[in-house]
Amino acid sequence: MRPAANEARFTVGAAAVLWVAAYVAALPLQSAVVAALGQSGNDPDRWPTSTTAAAVLCLWIPFLVGLVVLSRRRGGTSIRDDYRLRFRAVDLVGVPVGLAAQLVVIPLLYWPLSQWFPGVFDSEKVDERATQLWDRAHGGWVVVLVLVVAVGAPLVEELVYRGVIQQSLEGRLNDAVALVLSAAFFALIHLQPVELPGLFVAGLAFGLCWQWSGRIACPMLAHMAFNVAGLVLAAR
Repeated sequence: MRPAANEARFTVGAAAVLWVAAYVAALPLQSAVVAALGQSGNDPDRWPTSTTAAAVLCLWIPFLVGLVVLSRRRGGTSIRDDYRLRFRAVDLVGVPVGLAAQLVVIPLLYWPLSQWFPGVFDSEKVDERATQLWDRAHGGWVVVLVLVVAVGAPLVEELVYRGVIQQSLEGRLNDAVALVLSAAFFALIHLQPVELPGLFVAGLAFGLCWQWSGRIACPMLAHMAFNVAGLVLAAR
């Protein structure tokens, strides 16, 4: 159970409005930027790393603005308190949690799935997206890819999916239900069916780090470690 001092600061309705508004705002922004870069109509899986990075930034910006607006509108004492932006040395436990999720739990999860549904969950299909991202990065764009995947994504996604979505659900439901629902939403919104089981398990791991520590740093570190391990596997 989360510490009593960490009561949810946002309602489910406010969290839903933030997510929908930010996502809707991001779509035309992404389309305009992708078109300006000459990639309109092309398969996103074939975009150069520069376009992928720009598209991701177009998604993140409305969410970051929304996080600030949400905090100010609720009259919170500070963004730091609203999203539990604190760090203690014990939060470093998130690193081995993230590594274990990627290197141990995910393979164990997909092994029976690949046996039961070989045409859907074979290892090549599961790793395809990460491998494609890595293969398209060249020269200095490798650094950009690492910053986007290993730093940017964990920071922004944890603020949204644990700091807002899960926190708001915890204010309305018991912690176990909030954990499962936020992990399911986190998995579904990535729009990658083959990755859904793994992302759901990852979301559970990050959510447990949030509930155990009562701070956002622990799930952020777990998410970073998870993504870094995924990049290393893709680069093999």
